[in-house]
Amino acid sequence: MPGFVTAPEPISRAAREALAGEILGAPVSVRVAPGQSVPFDGTLVDETLSTFVIRRTDRARLVRVPKAGLEGSIGLAIGELPLKGDALRVRPEDRTKRLLAVGPRRLR
Repeated sequence: MPGFVTAPEPISRAAREALAGEILGAPVSVRVAPGQSVPFDGTLVDETLSTFVIRRTDRARLVRVPKAGLEGSIGLAIGELPLKGDALRVRPEDRTKRLLAVGPRRLR
């Protein structure tokens, strides 16, 4: 159905707690990203409100990818977690508060 937007899947409590911590330096695997034609692996180097900066392992160069539409996985202490950029579209300094919050301001 054209124009139909689905809500992002809810994030489990364990995943929210892991993502609320430090994610810079974590290995990531990007399956789908706007502006990228092929999937790639790398390390998360920086984060802004609407982008991730990833150092690609195959070329050792930095790539800035928008969070909107990003799909992949991220390796954290609890294991490999699905990475949905739309669910993490928040300022890095507010990510901890929003992921652990209860109520309407909580990330879904």
